[in-house]
Amino acid sequence: MKASSSRARSQRGLSLIGLLAWAIIIGFIGYAAVRVLPTINEYLTIQRAVNRVASEGPPTVGEVRKAFDKQKDIEYSITSISGKDLEVTKENDRLVIRFAYDKEIPIMEPVYLLVKYKGESK
Repeated sequence: MKASSSRARSQRGLSLIGLLAWAIIIGFIGYAAVRVLPTINEYLTIQRAVNRVASEGPPTVGEVRKAFDKQKDIEYSITSISGKDLEVTKENDRLVIRFAYDKEIPIMEPVYLLVKYKGESK
């Protein structure tokens, strides 16, 4: 029989402090994700509304903005932009609608996360 107890074995694994540190990091990432996901949903809704308006092909800029405002009334989650914030151009006989906006997401009272969104019709 060999005496294996003569060697000191080092313990492996997470300590309580390490476990708490990981819990704080994962908790913060989860909290930030919960705060950011609704703004991503809003961006995707705006993108779908812009694509829908562009596919209809209204002849004037005013009608494009009016059609977007109508889509905004239907999609209640659009709050960041309106029809007047759209940039409407024609490129190669194709209607292109562009938009860009910033969204401030409060994390804790003096700390905000700034997310910049921009997109255009396909």
